[in-house]
Amino acid sequence: MNQTSSASRVDHRVVLLKCDDYEKLPQVLQQGVKLLGGIQQYCKPGEHLVLKPNLLLGDRPEKGTTTHPEFLKAVAAFFQAAGLRISFGDSPGVGSPLGAARSSGMLDVAAPLGIELADFSTETEVSNPGGLLIKHFHVAQGVINADGVINLPRFKTHGLTRMTGAVKNLFGCLPGLQKAAFHAQLKDESQFGKMLVDLAELISPRLHIMDAITGMEGNGPRNGTLRKVGLVLISSNPHALDHCVARLMNLDPELVPTLRVADVHGLYHPDKIQVLGEELEPLIMRDYDVNRSRIPTTGPLELYLGLFKNWITPRPVIDTEKCTQCGRCVRVCPADPKAIQFTNGRNSPPQYDYERCIRCYCCQEMCPDEAISIKQPLLGRIVGTCAP
Repeated sequence: MNQTSSASRVDHRVVLLKCDDYEKLPQVLQQGVKLLGGIQQYCKPGEHLVLKPNLLLGDRPEKGTTTHPEFLKAVAAFFQAAGLRISFGDSPGVGSPLGAARSSGMLDVAAPLGIELADFSTETEVSNPGGLLIKHFHVAQGVINADGVINLPRFKTHGLTRMTGAVKNLFGCLPGLQKAAFHAQLKDESQFGKMLVDLAELISPRLHIMDAITGMEGNGPRNGTLRKVGLVLISSNPHALDHCVARLMNLDPELVPTLRVADVHGLYHPDKIQVLGEELEPLIMRDYDVNRSRIPTTGPLELYLGLFKNWITPRPVIDTEKCTQCGRCVRVCPADPKAIQFTNGRNSPPQYDYERCIRCYCCQEMCPDEAISIKQPLLGRIVGTCAP
């Protein structure tokens, strides 16, 4: 794992190019990387790079949950043509990396290119002395073994962090139960965002190449509505790229916890961002369905916690007509004791105890039946609209 975070922070260039079809992606990649000075700026022939797609679960490509397999294929072929040795991997929220890679279609496109699945099941402890919050991470062995990482996030909304982008996608570099443990430990969105920023700075991918050909809005990152976006974004700076993603969604970047942390701590400077290729302003989707409330997704400040928490804070809600009582929401809940349980066996949907709920939204994220959405109580909607 070759860290280059200081270099990525200096470079605030973000390439924004139109691409409405995966067949056009090879030409778009050539053009985009050329705008950044060429592939030689980011890697050398013979190096081993691991591609890190968004492989939340092993959903088929048409669901829009994952980085599209054709996107992975085009990026892999691009770097292979430059003399790089390529592997790929991610640690999904449920199931094994192999199973998710197979069922998502990624193995099908990787095999003809000779691309192996990297080890995202075992881990190695890595010191992070410069971390804002986390001083040690247990990182996937596949990341450790590579010379560098190419990050391939997907353009989507997210219940906890409002959008998932370059920084959030790197959470999958932590194998196994660590992700649930961090949700349980860091119950405030700002603290959780600080951890994600620490991890992104530690992993420090060479490039971030976002699949925004089709995006997901609404109840993301898994059960939202697909929307044609028709873009590809490329940058060496994950915070600058995510800033542009937020703006394209017509979302105030200050509402994204990772961007707020990165800005406060000088890891990027919004006024220094230089967009190359297309102009950003005409491409902003004013009606994009994303959470723009000023109320934090994990609840207001300490002053409001307790009595007012359940009157204001967004919370997961089960659609009983869609729920199949599969129990995944109960299994993935990281709260201790669990915030969601079956109270009548499997004869009816599980029930929430919102006093225990830490608002991590893992249940909503992992529901296989699109039965859980995030709702904000009326008072929260009023306060969120009126807040400065």
